[in-house]
This record gives sequence, C-alpha cells and structure tokens, in this order.
Amino acid sequence: MAVLKLIVFVAIPIAISIYCYTNCGKEEIPKIEDGWWGRDSAEQGAVDRPPVPFVVKASNATLADLRSRLENTRFPSSLDGTAFEYGLNSDYLRKVVSHWKDTFNWDAQQAKLNAYPQFKVNIEGIDIHFVRIQPKKPSNSANEKTRAIMLIHGWPGSYWEFYKLIPLLMETESGDKTNLKESISFEVICPSIPGYGFSEAPHKPGFDGVDTARIFVKLMKKLGHEKFYVQGGDWGAMISTNMAQAYPDNIIGVHLNMAPIRMRSLGVFARQLVGEIFPSLIYSPAEIRIRSSLKETFFHILKESGYMHIQATKPDTVAASLNDSPAGLAAYILEKFSTWSGKENIHCPDGCITKHFTLDEVLTNVMIYWLAGNIGSSMRFYKEQFGSESLLQWDGVPVVVPSGISSFPHELIYHTRSLIELKFLNIVRYTDQPRGGHFAAFEVPELLAEDIKAFVRTVESLK
Repeated sequence: MAVLKLIVFVAIPIAISIYCYTNCGKEEIPKIEDGWWGRDSAEQGAVDRPPVPFVVKASNATLADLRSRLENTRFPSSLDGTAFEYGLNSDYLRKVVSHWKDTFNWDAQQAKLNAYPQFKVNIEGIDIHFVRIQPKKPSNSANEKTRAIMLIHGWPGSYWEFYKLIPLLMETESGDKTNLKESISFEVICPSIPGYGFSEAPHKPGFDGVDTARIFVKLMKKLGHEKFYVQGGDWGAMISTNMAQAYPDNIIGVHLNMAPIRMRSLGVFARQLVGEIFPSLIYSPAEIRIRSSLKETFFHILKESGYMHIQATKPDTVAASLNDSPAGLAAYILEKFSTWSGKENIHCPDGCITKHFTLDEVLTNVMIYWLAGNIGSSMRFYKEQFGSESLLQWDGVPVVVPSGISSFPHELIYHTRSLIELKFLNIVRYTDQPRGGHFAAFEVPELLAEDIKAFVRTVESLK
C-alpha cells in the first residue's frame, strides 16, 4: 500500500506536471475549410437557393414492397431460456414484425412527422433536411425574448426523437418564472445529420463531425441566426461540442446529455486511476453511487461496442443486408433502444423496449431509415469520424462557451463531472437526472426539456 500511495501521490503528479508543461495551453483551434460533398463539382453546383418545403410521403408501391418483405421474413432461431443476452430475441422479433405488418398505422405516423414544418436546403453540395418550428407571436411581444436552439440527434436515432420534446420547449415561460425581465420562447431547428433521416448523404469520402458542425452553422446563418443555442446526445453531442469549439462566437450555450471527455489526456487517466483506488478524493457521493469500476466499465464497453467496430471499419458490408431486410433493420436498431435504455434490459423477454417507448414510436424511427434507404450512410459516419485526423486535432481544444450537462443514470457510458470539466471549462449547470438513458429526448422529454430551459435561463441571467 505504501508503494501504491507513492505512485498515486508522487509519480502521477510529477507526470502530470511534465505533461502540462509540454502540452497544456498549447491547444489551437485547427483551421476549418469549406468542403464540397455533392456529385457535381463545386463550380457546377454552387448555387445559393433558399430552403424549400419538404413533406414525408411514402408511395403505395414502397409500402407494398415493405409489406411483401415483412411477410417473407426468414426468422433465425433463438436459444431456449434466453431473452436479449444474445441480441434481439427472434421470438420477440416475430411479434414486432407482426405488429409492423398488421397493426402499425403508417398514415397516422406519417401525419405526425408532417405536423411540424420541414424543409430542405443545399449546403456544400448536399440537401440538408430540417424541421423548423417558430414561436407564435404573443400579444405583448416587446416583453418576449426569442432564442433559437438547434437539437441534434445521433445513431440509430433521427429527428423524430425530438417530437415529444419540441412542444415542451415551445411553451413560453413568463418573466416572473425565469426571474428575467422578458419571457423566453424558442425557435427550434432539428436537422438530420447528412446521411441520416431525409438529408442527402455525402458523395465523397471523409465527411466527419467537424464537417457536420460547419454545415449546421451555415444552416443557422441561412435561417438568420448568427447566435444560437445547441443541444445534443450521442453524435449530436459530439457535433454540438465541435460547434462550440470551432464557432464560440456563434454558440450562446451548449447543452448535452452525453458529454464527451478528452481522449488524449493524462489528467483524465490520472483521475480515473486515483478515483479507482480512492473514490472520495475524486468523485462526489452521488457519482460514487452511480459510477462503475474501471473493470466493469471496460467489460461493459467490450460487450456493447461490437457494432461500433463493424461500423468504424466495414460499414458497407453489413449495410447490404440491413438495407434489404426490414426485419433485420428493425432488429439491429431496436436492440439498441433496449440495451441503451438500461443494462438490465437484456434479461427482459421483450428487451423492456415497451417499458420506455411504444412499438409505434420505435418503428416510426425504423421507417425513416427504411424509406430513406440510408442505414449504410448512417453507419459510414462512424468510419469517417474514427478515421479522421480531426478527431484528435479537436480532442484537446477546450469548450469555453457556457455549458450545461444533463447526466442520465442509464446512459451507455457514464462520465463523472470531474472528467467532463477537463474539456468543458465553463459548466454553468450540471444535473444528475433521476431516471432515463441514452435516448433522453425520446424517453424522458419532460426531464430534458426542463433542464434545457433552466440552462438557458441561467445563461441569459449571466448577460
């Protein structure tokens, strides 16, 4: 134990000091250059056009083909006495396919998707799809402050995840409640990441999160917003972080429900090591109750990251099967909505999916991938991101804009505040949520909405 304490209290601080002397404070914002991702050359296709309205509409032929494929599904067999321990259980998949084929009302779900105004606009050669909801002008508009906020989804989600969150954000809060002179209302913009939803996929290799961040800032400027808030989880959290890093003059504040931490940081490693041996020196009592040991975290990530390795290396191979089989696509996506909403869900016969969502809700998300035929391009984003030099270039760039972190107990990977603070230097609100997992906007929209509103109130009060 004496040797261990010597390592912890002497060797590690010396190593950190040396590292900081040679590295800290030297992070520079990498140069950002415009890209072009369309089939045509930039000279041929660079025409500045305004956004055009978009409506989701599946043709009768497409729906008939889908039904035929569902009717002819070849189901694999499941092991006796298993639930979701081996992935999505085939017995449950039969129930999902039966519901999809015979009960699921696509017309009703399509109407819900079209309930909010949708648009497309060409940026850097590709059509970007987005939802835009503007506040209704109140009778006393002089006392109302409107702030634009962009909500960014991740994988295997879509902009549909935010449809329960949007109406909660659109509820104007009075100045009395916010302790501000003006009431606050939101203009909400929900884009589809290029290659997701109904956004066109890049036609050239190399499109990563920083490119997405640049395009989304351009989108907001096209909509007349030089300054705005941004919120996201999963890939949306990474893209939001890149936007805050690269465009701090445009981002008023960034709110995340899955905050990334620094990867190349001796400080992160040292805190994790010390926290493993002496938790109370690093973590709060609440964090100690929630966090897992390094060993548990390692094996959990090992069990749950197989998909990531495939998608970060050979995404097009598995895409061939998923793009051809709606049942296979549903199994691949719904398994994530099970496991990423709680570790213990693998022991439920139905993966506890309907404990957190309705089948119609998750199948609507699957339908977006099926209709757009873009499961391949959505998975390809992993290869582009993890194979990109920008991933490491931006890793050490701190986030200095006001930040809000909403930490959900059943998130796929739980990072403590002490680790997050090494990257986010201006956290003005941090919330340990009582329930919820990876798909917070979809599962517990009321908790996320209230935290976003409270975060914005805090930032506005600092001005």
